[in-house]
Amino acid sequence: MKKIFLLLAAAVLLTATGCEDLNQAPLSSGSVPTFYKSADDFNQGLNAAYNSLRAWPDRTLTMSETRSDNIYGVSAQGIRTWEPINNFSLGVVANEYPADAWSADYLAIYRANILLDQLEQNGTVLTDATRKGFDAQARFLRAFFYFDLVRYFGKVPLVDKPLEPQEVAKIGRTPVADLYTLIINDLQTAAANLPASYATTDVGRATSGAAKSLLALVYMTRSGSTYGSVQGPGLGTNDYATALTLLNDVINGGQYQLITAAGTSPNAYANVFSYTNENNREVIFDVQYISGGVGLGASYPSILVTNNYFTSIGVGTTFGTGDELRPASNSLLNSYGTGDLRKAVNFQVGYTAGTAVETRAAFKKYINGTLRGTTRTDWPINFIVLRYADVLLLKAECLLRTGDQAGALALVNQIRRRAYGLAITTPSTVADLTSLTLDQLLEERRREFAGEGIRWHDLVRSGRAVDVMNAWVVADDASNRIRKPLTANDVLYPVPQQELAASSYSYEQNPGYN
Repeated sequence: MKKIFLLLAAAVLLTATGCEDLNQAPLSSGSVPTFYKSADDFNQGLNAAYNSLRAWPDRTLTMSETRSDNIYGVSAQGIRTWEPINNFSLGVVANEYPADAWSADYLAIYRANILLDQLEQNGTVLTDATRKGFDAQARFLRAFFYFDLVRYFGKVPLVDKPLEPQEVAKIGRTPVADLYTLIINDLQTAAANLPASYATTDVGRATSGAAKSLLALVYMTRSGSTYGSVQGPGLGTNDYATALTLLNDVINGGQYQLITAAGTSPNAYANVFSYTNENNREVIFDVQYISGGVGLGASYPSILVTNNYFTSIGVGTTFGTGDELRPASNSLLNSYGTGDLRKAVNFQVGYTAGTAVETRAAFKKYINGTLRGTTRTDWPINFIVLRYADVLLLKAECLLRTGDQAGALALVNQIRRRAYGLAITTPSTVADLTSLTLDQLLEERRREFAGEGIRWHDLVRSGRAVDVMNAWVVADDASNRIRKPLTANDVLYPVPQQELAASSYSYEQNPGYN
């Protein structure tokens, strides 16, 4: 059951009252909603905050996946809107994707701030337990979207309460360290006050496991490379022990587990993303969707593939974007070993649509033509943001960075055994690695999370982004379209042009985009 998006009217109401013109400032509000008078009012406000997640997967597949070495998104039929991101074009300052990421994240933060403000002012109409639960969920969402902004833009304005447009316009870009203070405080509060799980009707809301998992990733990201003077998400704080404690809490809690083989099928990996196995025990946090033409379906499964792919699987062209294929890169495809079942789940390598023959690989991880919705924006499949395999591999990274290679290796080999259709607790000469480096771990994460919007963030966090991408460009940029060489400045996106203009150019631009 996916109830948290059903009160769409409330989301529309809050959008209308909460945003006069997002291009004028990071947030803008003509007036603060005043209808928070009952538990149902607060629940509708919370649903509106969750509703802000609906387009997030589309953005992450462009801003992170397409940005990385997982996709070679060079068009042959003219410049596509996503191609400047793929090509590291300096013109991305005026591109719609960073602009949308900035404005959509701040609209989400605005909705969370409204709810938190109203809980403080009018929360006495709620039971204490309900008020704490709503507060914790709003803080989780506010932290989630601020973390998104920090990873893409570095310094951004910190707004932690509802403000009028003229007030917002006076706030400059806040140092990353101060943004992390808010993010960490919010997630610590969320982790302490969220339940481990919900009744069926509330599945999809943030849990304590989700808050701890996200907080661990925040600590690891803050611990990442500083890239010299770039004021990005990495501060070199060495918080790996703190992150490890949180990851162990999630693992030891017993709420989650790796999906393993069932019945006669050895491909447990495929079952993680099955349309008939949503909200399985590997899912820690996901974005929920409902198909059926009610305006609550997903569009993200369609954005990396083109009409010809849908024609090739017999569902016509109404599910494609009419855009070009954003194919998996050669280096990603070649990284899978013989017998690795994940490759066939993630990609369709070559297909035919009428007389059109495509030899490149399409991402098909989230596409089930039989169980599709009504249109390309009406897919029913949830988008998994955090899953248990990620927690295990993040723990492996913390162990590796703190000197426990054996412990890290044991976790990585669990993931690899599943990928080869084997029992995860039984040693294997086919699947197991015998030693482990950080680069090998990153490649394993690359294979496991292909098409999940994680790769670019992994490269930035690990300090490998510039070196890996420069080497990849030399090897894979057959059309010579990607700007080169890349530098540390490229780990951040520019402040969008519309935000510079809205601030009367008081915001300083990120280095390299002036």
